[in-house]
Amino acid sequence: MTSTGPVSTWARQLANRYLAEELPRRFAHVRGVGRRADQIAGILPAEEQDLLVGAAWLHDIGYATPLADTGFHQLDGARFLAAEGLPSRVCALVAHHAGAAAVARLCGFADQLSAFEDEHTPLRDALWYCDMTTSPEGEPVSFPDRIAEIRRRRGPDDPVVLALAVNGDERAAAVRRTELLLGQSSRTAS
Repeated sequence: MTSTGPVSTWARQLANRYLAEELPRRFAHVRGVGRRADQIAGILPAEEQDLLVGAAWLHDIGYATPLADTGFHQLDGARFLAAEGLPSRVCALVAHHAGAAAVARLCGFADQLSAFEDEHTPLRDALWYCDMTTSPEGEPVSFPDRIAEIRRRRGPDDPVVLALAVNGDERAAAVRRTELLLGQSSRTAS
């Protein structure tokens, strides 16, 4: 990052630059995840809200052809963002979104992915929630429906689908923890 300003501002610009024209459906999903992050960011401490929104806009940046080095989008995206000077937490959130560690083990990228810390925090859970409750078209969807869509779209032999046997419960737990925080937040606001 060559300028100062909120991470989310730079994130939107990068996502637009790398995804909007080349991958419009992926960009629709990213926009939806970004909207979801904007909606729920208040459950996190103030200093983490912009990180969530920024990571949401950037989580799939590694799908962009100019950035795809390994073909493992979480790793490619995180490496690109690190080279661009984005905060290490954003890079790590992108690297580990949606249970990437299980896919990395299946695809031989575990050592490379371990360069980025998986923080296991409410911030990480919130990013997973936003991704796992947004359809490819960018619309809100239930977690079970999103998992079913991933299985249909990718097919039974895809590493992402195979990883669900390993990390499906972890994804579901992250979604549940975030839903609990959302419930607590709405009761506090009432």
